[in-house]
Amino acid sequence: MKQKRALITGITGQDGSYLAEFLLKKRYKVYGLVRPASTDPLMRIERLSLDRMIKIIYGDMRDNNSIIRALEESRPDEIYNLGAQSQVGVSFQCPEETMEVNYNGFGRLVSEATHLNPQVRIYQASSSEMFGNVLETPQKETTPFNPVSPYAESKVKAHNDYVVEYRKRHNFFICAGILFNHESPRRGRNFVTRKITHSMVKIKLGLQDSFELGNLDAKRDWGYAKDYVEAMWLMLQQKTPQDFVISTGESHSVRDFVNATANALDMKITWHGKGLKEVAKDSSGKIILRINPKYYRPNEVNSVLGDSSRAKKVLKWEPKVTFDELVEIITKADLESLGGVIGIHKDYA
Repeated sequence: MKQKRALITGITGQDGSYLAEFLLKKRYKVYGLVRPASTDPLMRIERLSLDRMIKIIYGDMRDNNSIIRALEESRPDEIYNLGAQSQVGVSFQCPEETMEVNYNGFGRLVSEATHLNPQVRIYQASSSEMFGNVLETPQKETTPFNPVSPYAESKVKAHNDYVVEYRKRHNFFICAGILFNHESPRRGRNFVTRKITHSMVKIKLGLQDSFELGNLDAKRDWGYAKDYVEAMWLMLQQKTPQDFVISTGESHSVRDFVNATANALDMKITWHGKGLKEVAKDSSGKIILRINPKYYRPNEVNSVLGDSSRAKKVLKWEPKVTFDELVEIITKADLESLGGVIGIHKDYA
């Protein structure tokens, strides 16, 4: 049987690295497109490239020639487009770059890939952020998009123009996973979930006194990234290309995430005050968390909740890791990492 070949853009990111490991177990030949100036950690992928024959190709979604070169070298049966400017907050500061990478970059990839191989199967990483100020709850595949950030706008435009329209007009196999928030120890610390776990572990270990957050009442449907990459693969194994919402069906606030992290660390915290004056205190009464309005988004999405019942029915997929288990996985990883740095046993908690 012919060995399948896959090209993953954004392979050094959280989803890309988990997907690469998943596909290797499926005996794929895996290629990864990596920006030459990428600040993402390459160590994990470089180790896999030596041990399991992942081929790293340097290129950029903004450069058509490098995309062509990557496609000609990898000759993929499947393409997973995970490369993006994925930080919502940054998209307000760099809207043109966000559109250039997330929309135009994906357009270049689709155009060149389908030209070289009309039979190629393409997965696009869409996002729950596209629902924005939600028009119905829970959100499902038929829920109208209502984006409120440059990031979400770039994803909606890419979805409409290159997933829906290319599929309809040219009958190409292109599908999108509308993924709700998914986290792991591999998530960057510039995301709120890792900021919470990393900061609270440092407080637990006496390495930090306090930290600041923005909107504690913002709610998200948080899942485990390692679960979600299986859904990506399953979408490309179907007979026809279809889009799916991938979520847990549970919504938790940022405050809930802080509480769950405290529980994982066996820390007792209490909340005091309201609004911008709300703080969290530890068991000794010391303030460990304050609110800073600079961390609020210009246009906040207050609540998202996904309905992945269609994925469960068609793909036979459902999340395996609960919210509390997810928080514990990330927290324990930070604890082991930081505890090891200062010589504390990894089971300290």
